[in-house]
Parts: sequence; structure tokens; C-alpha cells
Amino acid sequence: MKKLLIGLVALAGLTACTQVKDTLTVTVSNSLDMERQGEMVEVSMNKVAKDLGLADTAQIVVLDKDGLEVPYQITHDDKLIFPASVAAQGSSQYTLQIGTPDPVNVKACGRVYPERMDDIAWENDLIGCRAYGPTLQRRGERGFGYDIFTKRGTTEPVLEEMYAQQNSSENWARVNELRKTDPKAANELVNSFTYHVDHGFGMDCYAVGPTLGAGVAALMVGDAIIYPWCYKDYEILDNGPLRFTVKLEFHPLKVKEDTTVVETRIITLDTGSHLNRTVVSYSSLQESLPVVTGIVLHDTIGAVVADAKNGYMTYVDPTTGPDQGKIFMGAAFPTDVTDAKVVLFPEEEKRRRNNAYGHVLAVSEYEPNGEYVYYWGFAWDRADIQTSEEWNEYMKNFAQKVRTPLEVSLK
Repeated sequence: MKKLLIGLVALAGLTACTQVKDTLTVTVSNSLDMERQGEMVEVSMNKVAKDLGLADTAQIVVLDKDGLEVPYQITHDDKLIFPASVAAQGSSQYTLQIGTPDPVNVKACGRVYPERMDDIAWENDLIGCRAYGPTLQRRGERGFGYDIFTKRGTTEPVLEEMYAQQNSSENWARVNELRKTDPKAANELVNSFTYHVDHGFGMDCYAVGPTLGAGVAALMVGDAIIYPWCYKDYEILDNGPLRFTVKLEFHPLKVKEDTTVVETRIITLDTGSHLNRTVVSYSSLQESLPVVTGIVLHDTIGAVVADAKNGYMTYVDPTTGPDQGKIFMGAAFPTDVTDAKVVLFPEEEKRRRNNAYGHVLAVSEYEPNGEYVYYWGFAWDRADIQTSEEWNEYMKNFAQKVRTPLEVSLK
């Protein structure tokens, strides 16, 4: 009888240990002396499902300390992500429980645009970006860098409508007819729909050309940048509502006489962030080489900050027109940067690169079979960040944040 009782107690204890929970608590801790607002955090969805005993069709809700629902997304790599806010040197708690979540508005999304030379364009509530595609390369155009779209006046997606108007065959047929009789009216019509004009939600007023544009990474051999061409293949891994992720694979690129590599990039843009997280890797590289992140300089007047010690760089870009404001460019680095500096083109190279003046470069070391992780992006002085001082503070703080991530625990 005694043995039987002991067995029943042990079985009861085992059942209690494996019993699923009604709720889980996510604790988010911040060790920095700054408040962290709306920063995306991640927990394992596999663990959440196991601990809550979720059936295949079950859903969950995420609640803050006041019981208010927080939007979330489950990513391609089985992460549950949601925006968290934590006081300086503080912590916040969020509750996960089974339930039907409210619909979430899409803030981060993108797609390939075969109607515009295979651009891949994506956006969140603050910025829009694009990487040029294989059609551009087949035409021999040297568009190596990232391009950007400014945004203002809305947190909703705008690129789909911008592309629709810009690429409308009907619009351009009307323009071409007008050009025969009234060139001025034709130009006015173009200005009424092109994404190179701000119609209240932003525009494309950034020049890339044969440069690293808004923050492309590239290997260096000696003093020479090995410029990457356009992507070859792509896979969209996440497409909203809170995170966009795309994987790009590039054509083989000869970096030395005996070395050809294939570059892979994974670009992630989260809601609420001005910067894309980018992971770069190169196959078949047998030795370490310098890798640079570059932001093109369109003049020598725009202020530059190149702070290798604190892991960020910025540049005030004049945009392509006199009435289009200024774009604050930036990149941040979660690990040590060897150097950050301005490198100007010699006069002959300047002419070959559409009169760009050079780059501000952050230099790191790429190890074979490794990954190079960095962040790049921008703000516009007609939107939420309006001075270079504000932008430099944002970038300095951003670099601190990626070097000191929020700590996330699940109980």
C-alpha cells in the first residue's frame, strides 16, 4: 500500500509538471539609461505553443500590463514578435494567452515589381526602400546601391499606389499624346502622378547611380570597392503586418583573380524603425577581407558624422531638387567597426559615378563563412525627424540599443 501511495504521488507530481498553462508572462528588461519605446522583441513561438498546449487552429493574444491588446506577428523562423516599451533601467511584463486577436493593420510589407525592371520595394510606417533587379542589370545600368522613398502624412503603405501611377500605361499614353501638341501640359500631367513629386505622402527624391547608395555593403580589395550588381534571385520570407523580410541572392562576383563569391543578403524592416537590419554573407571566400558599408555623398556640404567608436555614421543628403527638403542618412553597427571615414572620388571617377562626390564608409573585417550584420536607413526633414541634431541623437541611441539588446524571458 505504501509503495502504491508513493507511486500515485509521483504520478500526480509528474502530471502537474507537464500540465499546460493558461497564461505565459513575457518580461522585457532594459539595462540602458534611456527609455525604449515600441521596440520589437522576439520569443519562440514553438515554446509558446508547447507551454500553452495550443491546438493547430488555436490563436493567442498579447496583452500589456493594463490588459490592452498588443499587435503581433509570427515570423518565417517561428518567432512571435511584438512591440514593447520599457522604461530606462526598467522592465515591462506582457501576458500571452489563448484567444482571438483583433485584426492588425499592415505596416511593413513589400513585393517585387516586374513592371518596373524587377525592383524589390518595401516599406514600413516610416520609410520606403528598394533594391534594383535583374532586368536593370541586363540593360547594363549600374545601379549598385539601395534606393529610398521618403514618407510623410501616413503610417499606411503607399508604395503600391506610387508604383501603380508611375507605371500606368494609360498615364504615359496621355503624356505622349500631349507631348505632340502641348509639351508644357504634358510635363504638368507627369508631375500630377509621378513618384518623383510629393503628392502628400512622400516621394522618390534620392539619387543612387553607380554607387553604394543608401547603405549597401561591399567587399574591398586594397583600396578598391568591389561593387555588387543587382540581385539574381529573391525570396520574401515575411510580409507583414509588422515585419518585412526578404532574402536576396546575387550573381557570382569576381573579387580577386582566383576568387569568385556569391553574396546573400537577408534584409528585415520592422514597424516603428527608421533602419533595416541586414545580414550579409559571401560563399567561397577563403581569406578575410575588409567589408564596407557605404552611403553616397552627393555634395561636400552635407554634414557627416563618422563615429567608429560608438558604431554609427550619418550624412545630410541634399535630395535631387531644390524644394524637396533634406534626407538624413545613417548606418549603425552592433559590433566593433575598424574605421569610419569620408572617402572622396578622384575627379575622373567622380565623372564615372554620375558626379557623386564619394562615400562615407564604415570599415569592418569579414571572416570566411561568417556573417556581417548592420543597419541602414534614413529620415526626412518633412516627417517625424526634422533636424540633423535629432537624427544624430536617434542614430547614437540606435547604435547603443543594438549593442545592448532588450533582455526577454518567458515564464
